[in-house]
Amino acid sequence: MLTKQAVLMLLIGACSGFVPEGGAAISLDRTRAIFDGNLKSISLNIANDNNQLPYLAQAWIENEREEKLTTGPLVATPPVQRLEAGTRSMVRVSSTPDITTLPQDRESVFYFNLREIPPRSEKSNVLQIALQTKIKVFYRPAAIKAAPNAIWQDQVVLNKVAGGYRIENPTPYYVTLIGLGGSEKSAKEGKFDAVMLAPKSQQVVKSDNYASPWLSWIDDYGGRPVRQFQCAAQRCTVVN
Repeated sequence: MLTKQAVLMLLIGACSGFVPEGGAAISLDRTRAIFDGNLKSISLNIANDNNQLPYLAQAWIENEREEKLTTGPLVATPPVQRLEAGTRSMVRVSSTPDITTLPQDRESVFYFNLREIPPRSEKSNVLQIALQTKIKVFYRPAAIKAAPNAIWQDQVVLNKVAGGYRIENPTPYYVTLIGLGGSEKSAKEGKFDAVMLAPKSQQVVKSDNYASPWLSWIDDYGGRPVRQFQCAAQRCTVVN
């Protein structure tokens, strides 16, 4: 994802006559990460996709409020590393003793940030841009570790309200909803403002009401499954 900082630099360059140089070089191997509570660390694979120039890769963790963490409960190491042209490496996300302060009956969310730092350009009138990737990291305590291929999103409940739905997430897991519609196609392709439901929470979303709504979400692997719901009065549950 392109951050506000990079976008601002692009705008400045456009207004000042400088030419932005190059696209994203440092890439990450996933769009989200799960940190199981029975592990001490997980590894994220990164690569320098530029076959000509070395890049520095800077990594850090933010909390739910997107505040940078320096002492835990999760840390990213190494904080900075050099990747030669066309090479691969990894960043390790590790827990600290502060991990015990997190709730053990539900997930907690963090953000992993990866910023590329390009080498100094020898060209004049070149604006170098530090592109940054940010993904969610879900800490999943061992006490709530899900069974393989479990689909807890099927427990989500839609309640019809004026102008939309009140969506309940009764599970101990975060649920990221990305589509809602009256058909499988509209749930996949229709306009919908994505919403992340915290564990054991509910939120109202604006939408038309449907006789049999369809809902789409992002799973642990970045997939986007779609499920049909059936309604009894104002309450809608997944069709088994």
